[in-house]
Amino acid sequence: MKQVFNRRWPMALAAQALAAAAVTAGVAAALPAQAQSPWPDKPIKLVVPYPPGGNADNTARLLATQLGNRLGQQVIVDNRPGGSGTIGAAAVAKSAPDGYTLLLDATAFTVNPSLFAKLPYQPAKDFAPISLINQVPLLLVVPANSALHSVADLGRAAQAAPGKLSYASAGNGGAQHLAAELYKQGAKLEMTHIPYRGGAPALTDLIGGQVDVMFSATTASGPFVKGGKLRALAITSAQRSEGWEPVPTMAESGLAGFEVNEWNGLFAPAGTPQPVLQRLEAETGAIVANPEMQKRFAELGVQGVGSSAQAFSRFVQAETAKWAGVVRASGIRMD
Repeated sequence: MKQVFNRRWPMALAAQALAAAAVTAGVAAALPAQAQSPWPDKPIKLVVPYPPGGNADNTARLLATQLGNRLGQQVIVDNRPGGSGTIGAAAVAKSAPDGYTLLLDATAFTVNPSLFAKLPYQPAKDFAPISLINQVPLLLVVPANSALHSVADLGRAAQAAPGKLSYASAGNGGAQHLAAELYKQGAKLEMTHIPYRGGAPALTDLIGGQVDVMFSATTASGPFVKGGKLRALAITSAQRSEGWEPVPTMAESGLAGFEVNEWNGLFAPAGTPQPVLQRLEAETGAIVANPEMQKRFAELGVQGVGSSAQAFSRFVQAETAKWAGVVRASGIRMD
């Protein structure tokens, strides 16, 4: 039986990005009268609310270098991990809306409003979305020697023994956990969640057969699939993904509308002058559309997007609503 899932707001690549030069020319004239000099006239801080070394941090450092070159000012990456991304996000929400403090956040930005009983900021009111920079689908993977060879096999096994099969994740409330919950809810299955402190130990135990299945980003699990240690049953992108053409989508596997991607996007504090936001949108779109940046993203295993601010705002709203439904149905909470 097919189950219809909430569908993400479709995103376009940065081919339609605004002309950066035209926006740049209008920034100084459109800034408030009290401004003493055109923006930017000093270094910009780009807050990443996650530890160094992950996809968000890698994305931020690539963006910071190129954005600094185009703006003529240094863009400094400031890692502020903790609280599932809430600590760094709160710091940006409380910063001056002057264009000198920005936030590069990820999937957790749209999940945290449902996971936490109270946040130290209001995501919908305290931030101005600028651009969806990139995204990466997840693979539904099992050990290479598993008897499961398809999503249909997994569904039959889970139905035959409710709760017996286990699924790993990098921790409670993350994209991996929620992707599995979305699958369970749509397919009406019971499996046991085994949360780990990070994706690496979860994948290690999956390879060793201590757990049965896992949703994991292509950037993390992909090398093990290609190395023969894991088997991919499906991919969570809307269409088959470049480099993973033989792997069917979850939708092709009987779960209509199923789509989950980890993502990274750029935000500014609400109240940032519109000309500054427009220039950041234009510059980011131009950076992501550049063939060299697309190549770098491909090397990292992510898909460059570079959306407009309006499209990104719709995307954030749709993702927030989708994950709110999943969290509510699963009863997951973070304190």
